[in-house]
Formats: sequence, C-alpha cells, structure tokens
Amino acid sequence: MIAMSTRRQSTPTPGLPADAVDDPLQQVEHQMSLLLRRAHSMSHQLARKVHPDMEPVAYGLLTAIRREGPIRLTDLASVMGVGKPSVSRQIAFLESVGLVHRESDPQDRRAQFIRLTEKGEEKMHQVQDARRQVLLERLGEWPLEDLQMLAYYMGRLNAVYGDGLGFGIHGL
Repeated sequence: MIAMSTRRQSTPTPGLPADAVDDPLQQVEHQMSLLLRRAHSMSHQLARKVHPDMEPVAYGLLTAIRREGPIRLTDLASVMGVGKPSVSRQIAFLESVGLVHRESDPQDRRAQFIRLTEKGEEKMHQVQDARRQVLLERLGEWPLEDLQMLAYYMGRLNAVYGDGLGFGIHGL
C-alpha cells in the first residue's frame, strides 16, 4: 500500500511562497476530482440515453464524429487518445445499432471514413439538446460574465493539459 500525503512540495509561483500556492492547488485538485467523477457519471447516463447497451467511450466517439465530421478510424483513435482496437470494437457496436456507417474514401479506396447515420445524428441532437437544457437549468441564473469566465478558465485548463490529463494511473 502506498501512503498518500495531503501536503505536496510545490514549485513556488514567482513572488509567492510555496505554502501560499499549496492550499489553492489542493482546492483545485479536489474540485477537478469531483468534476471528473461527475462527468464520468454523466457520460454513463448520456450513453444510455442514446442506446441502453452503449458504453460511455462509444458516446465519446459519437461526439467526436459529430464534431469532426467524416473521419478515418486511425484519426478518430488519435483524437480520442485511445488505441485503434478499442475504437474499432466500439465502432462495430455503433454500426450494429445503426448509429454510424463506413464509407470509402474517394481519394484512397482502401481507407474508410466513419460518419453518423441519420439516426445517429438525430439521437445525438436529442441528447446534446437535453444536456444543454440541464446546463441552462443549473447555470442559467449565473451572470453572463461568470459564464464567460468559467468557459475561459476551463479553456485555459484544457489547453494546459492538451490531449492527456497526465494525473497518473488512477486519475485524481
């Protein structure tokens, strides 16, 4: 068993003592952990709304396909940061339930693009509209400036982490 410390050695921010940064970093860590757990739970719920047997990772693939447009399997795996075999298995499931289909790349007949079917587009539209409605209900009374700042800081946080969160084996 590995002992976990509640205090960490911090790299001081220029002009600030390490102790001054440590408490806010612990608060950020706690809030991120809570947000990630809730996001994971929401992904399960959203996936089930699209199809009762869908795994959250498949919902993420549908979201990426919808955002990126027709996309090759290898590019989809790269966008998602997972292995091609995992994506291939999920795409096979999504094809079997009629949410995506493959089509030949006109530039390279050996390659295929994956795109949402009409049914897939409709399901994603319904689920994402419902998700936005929940956000509106929960954040609708926030001042516009607060929403803009939240989006700004979340964007900065995502930019810092890029494609991989890098929190270690077990996340936060």
